[in-house]
Amino acid sequence: MTDTSDLKLRSFDMGDLEQFKTVFINENRGKPIFLLRFQNISTISLVEFIQLIPQRIADIEPSHRELFRYYAYGDKKNLLIGVAPLDHSGMENLANFDAAMGRFHDHSVRTGTMNFDFGIGRTQCNFISYVEEIFRELDSSSLKNLKDNLVRWSWTYLNRVNDYFANERPDAVIQPIIHYNHRDHTFSMKGGEVFVGGEAYAGYSDLIRDIPHDQDLNRIELLIIEKLIMSCNGSPGLLKFNISPQTLIDTFDTDEKVTRFHELLLKQNLNPQNIRMELIEKPYEESEATLKSVCRRFWNFGISFAADDFGVKSQSHQVVLDLGEMIKEFKLDPISFKFKADQDLTKFLDNLAFIDYCRRLSDNREAIITAEALEDIDSLNFLITHQVYYFQANLFCRKIWIEDYKDRFKEMQKLPETAVTKILSSPELTERLKGVGNIFVLARDLDLF
Repeated sequence: MTDTSDLKLRSFDMGDLEQFKTVFINENRGKPIFLLRFQNISTISLVEFIQLIPQRIADIEPSHRELFRYYAYGDKKNLLIGVAPLDHSGMENLANFDAAMGRFHDHSVRTGTMNFDFGIGRTQCNFISYVEEIFRELDSSSLKNLKDNLVRWSWTYLNRVNDYFANERPDAVIQPIIHYNHRDHTFSMKGGEVFVGGEAYAGYSDLIRDIPHDQDLNRIELLIIEKLIMSCNGSPGLLKFNISPQTLIDTFDTDEKVTRFHELLLKQNLNPQNIRMELIEKPYEESEATLKSVCRRFWNFGISFAADDFGVKSQSHQVVLDLGEMIKEFKLDPISFKFKADQDLTKFLDNLAFIDYCRRLSDNREAIITAEALEDIDSLNFLITHQVYYFQANLFCRKIWIEDYKDRFKEMQKLPETAVTKILSSPELTERLKGVGNIFVLARDLDLF
């Protein structure tokens, strides 16, 4: 291995592929990393070509010239160059490597100075995955990008997805959870459910549409969680992250990976006691590892679980029974619980019995019941009467940027019930609330608290 300190470049000898992978990835955990693949380099020596790459990347922004570290391995037939920022300085131009390499390639071909094929793989370097898993993703995506570039001169649709994961920008939104304190009759924000959202993607559905069918969706789901956790750096309150049971089982199959997950939380200034994994309603299969055994690993670090779409016939019901004390939240859709005159009274009474059953389960586990999709004040009063005190609904607050959530957390506390009643009982104020999107903000505008 040779070291060129001026360019912060390390070259690994042929046969040292494992050392290249290990050094490149382990030295840069937690940073956006890139794997540049070059094939069929001609009319220039290998050493000269390698030394050109930092210069071309510096063309993105001259002030960034000294802010990257490089790792090179291979020959002119197949050269791999790993690139990573030296620190977490929050540079915004990392995703433009495509443009830098594209201009370099275009100029080289037009002027006849050299020729080469290239492809780029990238990822927000995982805290949790093994070196081999991370490298396999970088290797395969850079090769696919290279093949796409050979077929047509346009960037593959994979790039936007990878840009999202590689960029350090805190792209995330949170749907606040509002708690009603029946002792002092006030409403307060206690935390929220964190979702994909930001400049790159408006939500999960947009992101999923950009992912090719041949990709490992379990791994994508893990990357999403890691990205969201990093976006939540230092966020207060209870934070919930969605994960499918199958991904949980397949991804966190060792104590080491759960330990890394825990370390990621600590590095992002998050309290594991305030982290909750919401098990979404998807079928799963157990083999050597069971859902309960994997969840226990998280539980040992203080991380709890929520059951989504809880119902008697749902998969979540069996999950709740299996996981026992590890379930600290039941998610209910209250729409069906509200009695209407034209509905079957027996069904309504059955729903009341189910709410009572949920309360008994939650009491046994010291868990909460959270109502989603709350639509009006009548439903709110109905649920409060039946001792359901947590709400995750646009009726109180729409999704907000994670940075806004951090700034507003202290302000969204102790809203008097009288203010909520006044706003939600008035058609005019309710309509105004839809525009404002935050009942605490509107109440302050109206001088109600």
